Parts: sequence; structure tokens; C-alpha cells
Amino acid sequence: MAKKARRRATREPMSRVDTAWLRMERGTNPMMITGVLMFESAMSLKALKQVVKQRFLDYARFRQKPVDTPAGAYWQDDEHFDLDWHVQLAALPGKGDKRALERYVSQLASSPLDPGKPLWQFHLVEKYEGGSALIARIHHSYADGIALVQVLLSLTDTSPTPVKGSDLDKAWLKEQAAPVAQRVGAAQRAMKLGGKVLEQGMAMYRDPTLAGMLAKEGGEIARELLQALALPDDPPSLLRGDLGVSKRVAWAEPLDLEEVKAVGRACGCTVNDVLMAAAAGALRGYMLERGADLDGVTLRATVPVNLRPLEHAKKLGNHFGLVFLDLPVGESNPIRRLEFVGECMHQLKHSRQAIVAFGLLAALGIAPPAVQSIALELLSRKATAVATNVPGPQQPLYMAGCMVREMMFWVPQTGSIGVGISILSYNGRVHFGLIGDAKLVPDPDAVIRRFGPEFEKLLYLALMGDWDHDLDSVAADALMP
Repeated sequence: MAKKARRRATREPMSRVDTAWLRMERGTNPMMITGVLMFESAMSLKALKQVVKQRFLDYARFRQKPVDTPAGAYWQDDEHFDLDWHVQLAALPGKGDKRALERYVSQLASSPLDPGKPLWQFHLVEKYEGGSALIARIHHSYADGIALVQVLLSLTDTSPTPVKGSDLDKAWLKEQAAPVAQRVGAAQRAMKLGGKVLEQGMAMYRDPTLAGMLAKEGGEIARELLQALALPDDPPSLLRGDLGVSKRVAWAEPLDLEEVKAVGRACGCTVNDVLMAAAAGALRGYMLERGADLDGVTLRATVPVNLRPLEHAKKLGNHFGLVFLDLPVGESNPIRRLEFVGECMHQLKHSRQAIVAFGLLAALGIAPPAVQSIALELLSRKATAVATNVPGPQQPLYMAGCMVREMMFWVPQTGSIGVGISILSYNGRVHFGLIGDAKLVPDPDAVIRRFGPEFEKLLYLALMGDWDHDLDSVAADALMP
């Protein structure tokens, strides 16, 4: 009896949404969140392991592996847990420069984690640009990007020598804005509605009688659910197509956060609006260079939206929804692109689209495999990219006494989506990165090198405009050569 009791105690049922992310794993899209931290000084493997033991493994979940069965998924303690397998040394070939690190991260982002072990690994590059680099890979089923970025930041300190009562939590939380408490009840209702749709098959979303049924049971959420399912597929483009198993990553030179804020103030937009408009401009330039006809073309990106208070992020799990953001790659005027993105974001902030997507993900976690595949393909056809923007602490951080110089992360794409855009602000600078399927974007550097110049266009126009009035596209037309 005692043995059976202990065996039961090592298992923990997996939530519906976490199960959905576990089952989304594909050979063409591993469901890993990949992060890179670059340090000013060299870090030893011994020091890293000490931090992992004391802080990372303080989360009991990371000693567990997910186990999926027809009856449901659960977390199982790994009786043969081996820290040496999870934390490894790595070396870059040749000069060991940024390009070599990008290639190494690309290789890791293309390689699934071992399903027989807890699904995470750290790779320490001891020699990188006078310091070290750390690549972290963690499966999405453990937590969403917001939570996992905070987990990685919990391994750091605000001074070279750890101080009891560090203000790291305050440094992180004060940069976040998430009025999410009122969404909790709505998310629960959306889970029920999402289940009703999936129980009857995804094809039912075309049945007009479903609108009446859902409207009675969910009101506004029901209408959002139907609208999300009825969105037309994103248009064909060179960024959509059959996926392979190889990924390519690259990141740009960071921008000055104060300059980004200045553009936002000049144009009456948010920092996020400015950055996503610059990303749309970078994609536009890349696609035009490859011969694409972009006249009037708009592409969608799925954007994760946090659905819980940030102080609860350390509880892990996936608690986010998705919204569909339009990226006006067919618009040549950079200010008009910014206006377009700003208006779209304004509408999304007043919608329940994120809650609806959370409900669908929860329903996917218990749906039959055939329905899961249909639903995943249906949703992924509605977007070309995944885009994330995480504001991090605006002060220097240290891990094992080494200052973090730069950081970047990428969330996985889903289904047939092959492009991921990542934006992370840290210590007064904004870091931009891209991950793409090698068949679609074999040269991600050709995209990210355009990010800075696209932002500089916005900055130039903001500086040249009338500072007593918001800069709009009409005024921008007069300023552009």
C-alpha cells in the first residue's frame, strides 16, 4: 500500500491547456521556448549548475516529465533525473562570433528535446565575445513565454553578489501592465464554449445555427468565438508554405528604449505599436527584395496575451490567449503602417479574442486527436507569423556574478506557421529577433538587419514633425523625400 501511495504521489494531472501544447509537438515545429543570455564575463559550468540547483530546480515541475496517454496527460517525477544531461557545456566553431552563435542556436531550436526526460536543457558556451552565452530550451507544456521568461530571470540578481530580499521581483513586475483579474471568469466561460464547438467537430463553425446556440450561452464571448473561427485564411505569400525540420534564428543590434518611447509619444502610439510597425516594415523590405507583389497585402500575426496577474507567473502552466494582429506589409508609408497597427491593437484591447483563444486551447487539450489536428490546422492557416513582445527589467541583471549584456528568446510556431518575431526590452534597450523555417526564411539576418533602419525612419519623421501635434501619415507624406 505504501509503495502504491508513493507511486500515486509522483503523478500530477496536466491542465487542459498544457496538454494542448504538449500535443502540438510536430517534427516541423518543436514546441520549445528557446532563450539566449549573453554575459559580459566568463561563467563556469560549476557556477551555472549551482544556480540551477538552488533556483531552477526549486520549481518541482522541472524534475518532472510529461507523459501522454489516451486517457489524458500527467506529470511524472523523473526517478533517474541527471543534472549533467540537462546542463551541458558547448563550444562554437571558428571565431565563435555572433554568426556562429546564431547557427548553434538554430541547430538547437531545430532539435526536439528527449521525451523520456524532463523537457528542458541549458547549454553553456564558455567563450563568447569575451564572456559566455547561455542557451535555454524549455518545452511550452511547462509554461507560457511570460512565465518562462520570469523563471529565467529568477535565476538572476540585481547585483553581482546575491543579496537577501533582492528587488528582482519589483524590477520585473513594475514593467508589466496586465489588467487581467476581470478576465478570469470570462476565460472559464470561454473554455466551456470552446468545448462545445470542438465536441461537434470544427466543421460546425460554418453552421449558422451554431451562432444562435452560442449567443444564448455566451453572449459577447460567443460572438468573438465565431468571428475568430470565421476569419479567412491569411493570403499566400513567400512566408507561407510547406515546412521543413530546420529552423534559422537571428537577432538585431538593440535599439534605445527611450528613442522608441519618444516616437510613440510623437505619434500618439504605444511602444508596442512602434515596434510592431517597425517589424512590419522589416518584413515588407525582405519580401520586396525577394520579388513579392505586396500591393495592398496585410498579413496576420498571432500575439500572445497574458491572462493572469504577473505575480502568479511563477506557478507555471499556460495562462494566455492569442489575438490576431494585422501587419500592413503592403503599406509603403512608415507612419501609416504605425497608424494601422495602433488602430488594430486598440480594437484588440477592447475585444475578448484572447479569452476565446484560451478557451479553444483548453478544449483542444481534451479533444480527440483527429479533431485536434483539424483545429490546429484551421487556426494556424489564419496567420503567417507568431509575434511576442515582453518588457523586461530596465536595470542590469547578474547570474552567478556575471552581468547579462543582452538577452533574446523565441516562442515556438504552431501548425503550419513558419515565422516567429520576438521583441524583448532589457536595461534600456530593445532586442529584436526572428526565427524562421529554413525553407521559407533561409536568411533571417536579411530580415532583422532591416529592423533598425525601419525604426530610424520613424524616428527621423518624429524628430522632423511638429512637436505640438501628433505626427500622422499626412504630415509624414510632406516630410518624406
